Amino acid sequence: MAEHDLTAKLAKSMDRHLVFPLLEWLSAKELYPEDQIQQGKLDLLNKTNMLDYAMEIFTQLNNRDPPQELKERRTEVVQNLRKLQAQADSIVQFLSDESLVKQLKQEKAQNLPWLQREHNIGSEQIDALYQYAKFQFDCGNYSEAAEFLYHYRTLSTNSERNLSALWGKLAAEILLQDWDTAMDSLTKLKSVIDDNNFAPLLVQLQQRTWLMHWSLFVFFNHENGRNAIIDLFFQERFLNAIQTNAQHLVRYLAVAAVVNKRRRNVMKDLMRLIEQESYQVSDPVTDFLQCLYTNYDFDGAQQKLQECEQVGWTEGFCCVFSLLCL
Repeated sequence: MAEHDLTAKLAKSMDRHLVFPLLEWLSAKELYPEDQIQQGKLDLLNKTNMLDYAMEIFTQLNNRDPPQELKERRTEVVQNLRKLQAQADSIVQFLSDESLVKQLKQEKAQNLPWLQREHNIGSEQIDALYQYAKFQFDCGNYSEAAEFLYHYRTLSTNSERNLSALWGKLAAEILLQDWDTAMDSLTKLKSVIDDNNFAPLLVQLQQRTWLMHWSLFVFFNHENGRNAIIDLFFQERFLNAIQTNAQHLVRYLAVAAVVNKRRRNVMKDLMRLIEQESYQVSDPVTDFLQCLYTNYDFDGAQQKLQECEQVGWTEGFCCVFSLLCL
């Protein structure tokens, strides 16, 4: 079953925090030895500020206390968190007062002079809020990070930072499993990417590739997700990103089309895509559809259907497909 696992490919286009749910799924399904998965988690954690979790896993793996280096890093993280908290304190206090927040105007440029004049909050404090939210995210405090990044975007006029904050907000909402809000952030992020025509083509391609990978969490958990993934992935620029950068995503588009009876009208376009990518993609789901719709090989389709069941149970995004194979 491990031969069909796409976790390694997916992880290349995801924030490292988003890889943790994938590893949890693999652990639950016992697809790999548990010590390998735990080591994978530890490798990820060592690049974050979630050091309590890292030390816990280190102890489980090695049956000894974590190294002094990890303990020193934890002390440093706590110190930096307190420093950033102090720097952002004035704006955090302001945002905690709902009556003050209601006085903010929709036009950001009008808010900055008022904030500076009435509350001594300027661009330095707004930037401190961003840094504090980013640090909170890296510590695994996703709820605080999502809230502060939302407020940062309502105040900041820095378009580059606003884009980064939107990515972070989406990641936090995914990890909080707040699917409705995550869907909204996903839609906004797509609009920002589509409207940024001045970005280099390679950057646009990379951002669309990331967006499609991150969107899998949302689309396979939101009630309208199976429609939304079809709508997004079949758009020309996103389809181009799949064919150029991420042919493995055809699996998820195929699953969404098969389980969505109301969207069978896309099967012709889907089969054309599968045929075009068949020289690069070898996948039980796409092979099943080729046997069924192209080769009319019903015995082969039955065999591939059994493999699809294995794919479903080994991969969280496709578990819905496996239910059709039982």
